[in-house]
Amino acid sequence: MRRTVFHADHEEFRKTVRAFVEAEVVPVYDTWYKDGIVPRDFYLKLGELGVFGIEVPEEYGGAGIASYKFQAVVTEETARAGVSFGGSGPQVALCLPYLKALATEEQKRRWLPGLATGGIMFALAMTEPGTGSDLAGMRTTAKLSEDGTHYVLNGAKTFITGGVHADRVIVCVRTAPPREDDRRYGISLLVVDTRSAGYTVGRKLDKLGLKVEDTAELAFADVRVPREDLLGEENMGFRYLAQNLPRERMGIAFGAYAQAKAAIRFTRQYVLERHVFGKPLATFQNTKFELAACKAEIDAAEAVVDRALDAYDAGELSATDAASAKLFCTEAADRIIDRCLQLHGGYGYINEYPISRLYADSRVNRIFGGTNEVMKIIIAREMGL
Repeated sequence: MRRTVFHADHEEFRKTVRAFVEAEVVPVYDTWYKDGIVPRDFYLKLGELGVFGIEVPEEYGGAGIASYKFQAVVTEETARAGVSFGGSGPQVALCLPYLKALATEEQKRRWLPGLATGGIMFALAMTEPGTGSDLAGMRTTAKLSEDGTHYVLNGAKTFITGGVHADRVIVCVRTAPPREDDRRYGISLLVVDTRSAGYTVGRKLDKLGLKVEDTAELAFADVRVPREDLLGEENMGFRYLAQNLPRERMGIAFGAYAQAKAAIRFTRQYVLERHVFGKPLATFQNTKFELAACKAEIDAAEAVVDRALDAYDAGELSATDAASAKLFCTEAADRIIDRCLQLHGGYGYINEYPISRLYADSRVNRIFGGTNEVMKIIIAREMGL
């Protein structure tokens, strides 16, 4: 079936990204993988390529294109090559929407030009040790000083993608205690300068997958945050988070789809080249049946993510739509990648093969952005159950 979600501009951009990945990432990716991080100056190259600035308004140095589809192209192309742009994902996928929607004109002038160039890297800090998906249970606090000039931030965050290289972090904090009838009240968003006294980057977490993404623990000990770095209104943070979750979950769904599509590509190439019992592995009926089943399932996932992309760009992607897309695509991707690894035999378990890395990388898709169990709750609630 002809795919209609991308147009000529997207395909031209795809060619540019593919050439960049092959020239700038593939030759050095094994080193990044071993180091567990990309060099900080690589993000400046992404800025020059235009990856960060597409959705940034023109007056702040961006292209001013209000569409997620260019970001989706980047996702497809990095997955296709079996590589990653490190911890840069939250820059556009998560942080930019908050800044565009909530920042004052003065804040936008300070932050958006640097975001577009990669000169300022952003991360989003929501999760805390022991709270998981229960954001209303967060205990990190920010108390306004007596003279009203700054907040004093104390607490800790964990699982923060991009946390090592970040220059600014949007930190979810409690500026007021929860109400008896509303646990979500009292959460605010502060844009914290990582050079501030008392701000500490803890461990770079050793993960099962996503080895190139710098995922860190953060700690705050009496960090002074100027009041002018409050993002949006005080105590309204949970509402802001909820408004951006559909975009985040759609992005996870699309990433899972792209990983599974790449797994099929790598496996098709492998079975054509690999010989077993004197014949190409691709000639065996089981191989054909397994890959045919994977192809049928990825076609279904593609239809789901493409509809989600169109709905998002049209402003019509609901929380339930996004939850459904994330649930289906992440579950399907894990099934597909597992079958593809099986066709690799023992080599599928070796990290130098892309399928092994995809297997490890994809597993977290069913966890972050809200676990798939939470997605089922959202969907069931919409069904009146």
